[in-house]
Amino acid sequence: MPSRDELKILQALPLDVKIQKTRLRIREWVDEFGEDGVYVSFSGGKDSTVLLDIVRKDYPDMPAVFVNTGLEYPSVRQFALSKENVTELRPKMNFRDVVIKYGYPIIGKQLCKKITEARRGSRVALRNFTGEMKNSLFDYSKYSFALNTPFNVSEKCCDTMKKKPFKSVNGFPIIGSMAEESTNRLKSWLQNGCNAFESKKPKSNPISFWTERDILTYIHENNLVIADAYGQVIRDWEKDGLTEGQIDFYEKLSEIDPSCKLPGYHYKTTGCKRTGCIFCGFGITQDKQRFIRLSEQEPKLCDYVMRGGEFSDSGMWQPSKDGLGYWFVLQWINVHGNLGIGTPNWNYYHEKYGTKETDKYLGGQSWTGN
Repeated sequence: MPSRDELKILQALPLDVKIQKTRLRIREWVDEFGEDGVYVSFSGGKDSTVLLDIVRKDYPDMPAVFVNTGLEYPSVRQFALSKENVTELRPKMNFRDVVIKYGYPIIGKQLCKKITEARRGSRVALRNFTGEMKNSLFDYSKYSFALNTPFNVSEKCCDTMKKKPFKSVNGFPIIGSMAEESTNRLKSWLQNGCNAFESKKPKSNPISFWTERDILTYIHENNLVIADAYGQVIRDWEKDGLTEGQIDFYEKLSEIDPSCKLPGYHYKTTGCKRTGCIFCGFGITQDKQRFIRLSEQEPKLCDYVMRGGEFSDSGMWQPSKDGLGYWFVLQWINVHGNLGIGTPNWNYYHEKYGTKETDKYLGGQSWTGN
């Protein structure tokens, strides 16, 4: 089985070497299942755009499949559907119904799963929150407060809205996720490496050992067009330890001697760092201004996410006919977890939709998160 040390070695490789290794993994996948037996799972995001570009340089007719969940940034959806040979699929349930049935996707998939199991009485799951599993991938002791959320949480949104539609597709997918992105993806890589030939659900993940820096560098160096939600990919002068416009010694040296190999630079997007599903709260602790940006870029969609909400007959907060009620969800985890997640126009939503019961759960706090 692959190891963490092996992953660190792969992640440290130069980008040109990573590209060749990725192409090799793709060829191995195609050799195993045939060109007619594989496809690219294409989200329209920057990672899968890089993957599609690499795949189609060797296999220009490779089909791609895009699941239109209705949760994407409009520009991401438009971008995905603008590509050639892309099949569009749709889920059977909408996001509001998924949240009402299962719960909100907040902080992380594995965390939500363990919370649900612990609430059902699993002592094994409860150990993840007690500090007994320190230094483990699944030590969630800092999120022990989330065991008492006055709303259900769940990891089932992705399965219901993104994975189930793929069951109608014949073939084995090539996906564009990276091990560094989450505990689940790291665990998957440690179990299967890039190509999960022996898995019950075989899939290829040929850029899994890449990093965010690799993705942005590839986009910049190849002048790759990406969805408008990301803005532009530009030099990140701060990470390179320089002031914007400052003379770069290495660049000047390369102008004198073109054979001089430049060190790798850092890049960043001027828009969204990640897009994914607009309404999703997974990874929110690493991207605390996500909903603030959403309010700036897609104010009507953000308003639907934030407004509304009500307590069900069982006493748990859930979406209402007015909206998804995130104003209360985000405020609750900010108050009880001190997470500092940006909540746009919180005072407005609190004034309009708050009640004595919501204030009871919020402990009388009025922190806005703006």
